[in-house]
Amino acid sequence: MIGLTREDGLWTVTLSRPEKANSLTRAMLGDLLSIAGDAAAEGARALILTGAGTVFSAGADLDEARAGLATDPVWERLSGAVAGLPCLTIAALNGTLAGGAFGMALACDIRLAVPAASFFYPVMRLGFLPQPSDPGRLVALVGPARAMMILMAGAKISADEALASGLVDRIVPPDQLAGAARALASDALGADAGHVAAIKAMIAKG
Repeated sequence: MIGLTREDGLWTVTLSRPEKANSLTRAMLGDLLSIAGDAAAEGARALILTGAGTVFSAGADLDEARAGLATDPVWERLSGAVAGLPCLTIAALNGTLAGGAFGMALACDIRLAVPAASFFYPVMRLGFLPQPSDPGRLVALVGPARAMMILMAGAKISADEALASGLVDRIVPPDQLAGAARALASDALGADAGHVAAIKAMIAKG
């Protein structure tokens, strides 16, 4: 349910459970963690994270969420692993992003979205806390007021509003999403892994 292709330093990771809106199980989260570790160890120069179908991810699988997955520390470990990757990371959001899946997208360096995407993180209504690092990353992108709209007021954000606020960096038609992500990765793919990591570290310090 997690697809992976590797080609000349580009790792493309696909959430592939479209019949369940790409909702994430504990096993899928474990696979994503393993892939992030392998990408770091094996010198990936760019990693694209996307989904199959018309939804990026609805968050935690409902049955597993009720059994405790919704508040499991694995979500934070995953977003930390994505944020810590020394390569360029691009979230190619093929549709709506919801709940716990927010963390891995916020942890990416660049976010693209299709026009029909929407964004919501209903932790207030559900009685959960967000993943520990998510509020800080969200504030860094959209500011405290919009972060409160998403996390405290339960606002559902459209792709246009996400672009205007800085939550996503570009809106791309669905049939161009994969190509747009690859185009953004092209310079990193033409460099060596150490050079990619050095520039990313300089940006992080800035």
